Amino acid sequence: MTSPPRTPLRVLIVEDSPSDAELMVRALRQAGFEPSHERVESADAMRATLVRQPWDVVLSDYTMPGFDAPAALAVLQDHGSDAPFIVVSGSVGEDTAVAAMRAGATDYIMKDRLQRLGPAVARAVADAGVRRERRRLEQQLLRAQKMDAVGRLAGGIAHDFNNVLTAILGAVELGLLDVPPAGPLREELEIIRDAATRAKDLIRRLLAFSARQVLQPTVLDLNHLVSDVAKMLRRLIGEDIELVLAAEPALGAVRADAGQLEQVLVNLAVNARDAMPQGGRLTIGTANAALSGGDASPVPEAPPGPYVSLAVTDTGVGMDADTRAHLFEPFFTTKPRGKGTGLGLATVYGIVRQSGGHIAVDTAPGRGSAFHVYLPRVAEAPERSGPARALVAPAGGRETLLVAEDEQLVRLLARKILEHAGYAVLVASGGPDALRLAGQHAGPIDLLLTDVVMPEMSGRELVHRLAEQRPEMRVLYMSGYADEAVAQHGVLDPGTAFIQKPFTPDGLARKVREVLDG
Repeated sequence: MTSPPRTPLRVLIVEDSPSDAELMVRALRQAGFEPSHERVESADAMRATLVRQPWDVVLSDYTMPGFDAPAALAVLQDHGSDAPFIVVSGSVGEDTAVAAMRAGATDYIMKDRLQRLGPAVARAVADAGVRRERRRLEQQLLRAQKMDAVGRLAGGIAHDFNNVLTAILGAVELGLLDVPPAGPLREELEIIRDAATRAKDLIRRLLAFSARQVLQPTVLDLNHLVSDVAKMLRRLIGEDIELVLAAEPALGAVRADAGQLEQVLVNLAVNARDAMPQGGRLTIGTANAALSGGDASPVPEAPPGPYVSLAVTDTGVGMDADTRAHLFEPFFTTKPRGKGTGLGLATVYGIVRQSGGHIAVDTAPGRGSAFHVYLPRVAEAPERSGPARALVAPAGGRETLLVAEDEQLVRLLARKILEHAGYAVLVASGGPDALRLAGQHAGPIDLLLTDVVMPEMSGRELVHRLAEQRPEMRVLYMSGYADEAVAQHGVLDPGTAFIQKPFTPDGLARKVREVLDG
């Protein structure tokens, strides 16, 4: 009959007597452990050992020449280790033992009762594991609460900003159509357009890191996506950085927004490029993975199951523990002022989290960084994309459109864009007004362009009410929100037509024509 496997245990023994240390190790073996141990008897030796490797438990004699248990406990605490500290002494009074416990010792054992050592160590190690897990969950919750708070703020201001930017971008684009290339106001209008476009990009990145973007997920083959993005990355990272692709041939599929995953790759590649100012190697790899969950997993909080991993590895400067702890926080950056917004990796984190995935980082100063993105594997086959359509100027039309929008600037702009494209446009300030106009209009209404979130009546409810009167009417939703407010109003069902504010006149005209011709 085979004996049960022993439990591995890393033991640091602070003891001046080699024979007493051996007795402790023997007692642990008798209790079912397989200890690997090291003995020290000075503060300097203990510090060196703590730096060299982590320990599961520290066993310390109380009194030694030039060193004692309280001093050893202080060294352990200064190092920041949470390993249990157990006093093992031949002679220690009750008051002394209580004082050691109050200082942070986990337990105390008399040397003539070493049969108690095994159970005491087992209990202490188990309790330490529970404390570590509690701290990890508390830190995870704190980070989630921080991201959620900033995300709610971003989501709230995005609605108002996107409405304002829609009006600015739209008005500038329309103005540029009427100004000749060498006109006196051309340069000023282009400056306004470029500034508004940068503001639009900033809002988009804020919403990305807060995991509040409107995603359009499809079933993807990451190998195809990486291959497509790599063509752009080779120009982006520069000639002094070697780009290596390491794709697993029989890769599983994932469900995600292709555009957002492309942004993840670009942000990670740019981050890697900046970490290799003297050049180096950037490796992008894909692989099937299985996460087990718990402490043994590279992402302990990820549910067990099959995943597809996307790894971006560089040979750059690497990061220390403090930088890594703040890596995904918004507006945190190690770059000089004016060289970075601190939103790149925060954006990556938000996109991965909103896609149902997880991210892990392996890094250290001087040995580069590896970012591992894990996305749940799906059984469906990747969707095949059809041939790209040639880009042509958006065709106008003669159809009748109904616009329902509570923001006056956007309402006026949408009317001007659509009338400029040749459509007949009915304009309503909200749901009730749209119902009234639709009831009064004798002819057909070919398309309803409606905001999602409006006072009194949501876009979803308006569509439901109008569908009874005009079942042939097409619908195009628009919104300045990019968070759960949109999803709650049900406009992200498959096949739903949606345009995100801020949009340009060209973008709106194309989308309207696409829905009408769909």
